[in-house]
Amino acid sequence: MLTVGRRPGRWCVVSGVALPEGVEAAATVVEEEGTTSVIELADAERLGAHPEFVGAWLTLEVHSSLDAVGLSAAVAGALARAGIACNLFAGFHHDHLLVPHHLADDAVAALRALAAAHRA
Repeated sequence: MLTVGRRPGRWCVVSGVALPEGVEAAATVVEEEGTTSVIELADAERLGAHPEFVGAWLTLEVHSSLDAVGLSAAVAGALARAGIACNLFAGFHHDHLLVPHHLADDAVAALRALAAAHRA
């Protein structure tokens, strides 16, 4: 069963920013163009970064296989139908989403509706 958790804080994505000691990346993606890090907004502001996107961090609390088909598409589709942007990334145990912070409650509602429709 799909449930949604919310990690406390306000999160942003930065790239090309050296993270000093005391600033921890909660997620990192290494690309050819540079390293992208998800950090708390307060840390970004202390570093002088001005992120364009401030998000709420939602976690899909369902264990899905890394080779599962369709979960990401269903989640992204439900949020798109609600007019909510999302940046989706997968960990080993869960899928995670960054959604616009001011739309976090709407995103949770859309995902709960998706779960309810799937159960029906």
